[in-house]
Amino acid sequence: MKWNVVVTVQEHGFKQAREFLHEFGKINKTEYFNVLVMQVDDIDEFLDAVRIAISIHGKILDVVARIMPVTDSFQFQTPEEFEVKAQQVVTSWQTTLAGKRFHVRMHRRGFKGRMSSQIEERFLDGVIMKSLVQNSESPAIIDFEDPDYIIAVETVGQIAGLALWSREQLQRYPFLKVD
Repeated sequence: MKWNVVVTVQEHGFKQAREFLHEFGKINKTEYFNVLVMQVDDIDEFLDAVRIAISIHGKILDVVARIMPVTDSFQFQTPEEFEVKAQQVVTSWQTTLAGKRFHVRMHRRGFKGRMSSQIEERFLDGVIMKSLVQNSESPAIIDFEDPDYIIAVETVGQIAGLALWSREQLQRYPFLKVD
């Protein structure tokens, strides 16, 4: 299934999470424990609808650990292919990241022993920093304490999704829980 949202479910909350999320888009199980994927038509509308639903049914956060939409996705067969394609996505955000504080956070499912989340995070941090220097943009600063932006990278098997989230978006949608 094509997806643009990854949902991590609390233990024993699978059925309730599916019941809550089904109204927002197509939802499917994955081969990974307590991980669902969804396809929604409009990410902004989805985020606002979930925020409102959570304000009404706050207990849903007892079963849904995090909800992470992505704006760009691709398939990959090898860690090297992942890096090439991820590099293309993150460099498209260089204008937004110029002169800002940011970091990359990856949540990987699959490729155990073949790909390291920490190594890929550092690789993508470096790609952005190098791209900004080469293109004479204002340099960015890698910051884990108070970033202006966080790049979220999600993998489910051989599909990766990436999104760029601003501090304001993360405050507005606390269920994202990028870090």
